[in-house]
Amino acid sequence: MPLISADTKLCEPILSEPTLIPVINRFGIYLGTGDKSIRTVCDEKEMDCNFFLTIINTFINEEYFPEKRLQSFCATQIVDYLTKTNFYYQKFQLPNIERHLNSLIEKSDTDNNNLELIRKFFIEFKKELLTRIEHDHTTWFPEIMSHYKQLSQQGKTDDLHLKHTCDEQDIIEEKLNDLKNLFILHLSGSYDVNLCYAVIFALYSLEKDIRQHNRIRNRILRPMSEAMKSIK
Repeated sequence: MPLISADTKLCEPILSEPTLIPVINRFGIYLGTGDKSIRTVCDEKEMDCNFFLTIINTFINEEYFPEKRLQSFCATQIVDYLTKTNFYYQKFQLPNIERHLNSLIEKSDTDNNNLELIRKFFIEFKKELLTRIEHDHTTWFPEIMSHYKQLSQQGKTDDLHLKHTCDEQDIIEEKLNDLKNLFILHLSGSYDVNLCYAVIFALYSLEKDIRQHNRIRNRILRPMSEAMKSIK
């Protein structure tokens, strides 16, 4: 999809990419935007339009990742966005998957379809993701904010020199991919086709979201955190 600009009507990327809906929700934007441009919506919400556009374009176009531009935003903006992202996983996306999965199991023949195995695997994945979210909220994010506040008071925020880091293999992404593969490769027997599709679509949406989320975590926030620690 072509990159969107401040003059693009917000409804256009949403219509083309419905998985964008939870992303705009994190900015306090909901459906019913009419034909308003992104610039207009951001002005009404008193939001940084450039930051919003960067996040949206990064999400829609996987080849687009403006590290230099993201590095120009302050740590508080990025931490705030990732905090809202974690909250959405915890309160909405994970419960949505679990609800559909439980309904699928209740309405299917569980004698020969591996659904109970899939549920156990989902519980393990959920635990792994929630553990990381807890660490973010109690340890990593507060540490970053403390360092950034200290550097701001000293006028040293412009002294950050971020070093490029290679993307690490992410256990969350691996487990989510394995969970999706279990459905596609090993589901058998009699089951509710519509509910099965609902679970797979929810997993796909979460997988895409986490992949984009991890790029910001690992390529921007983690190097930013390390750079702040190195400044005396």
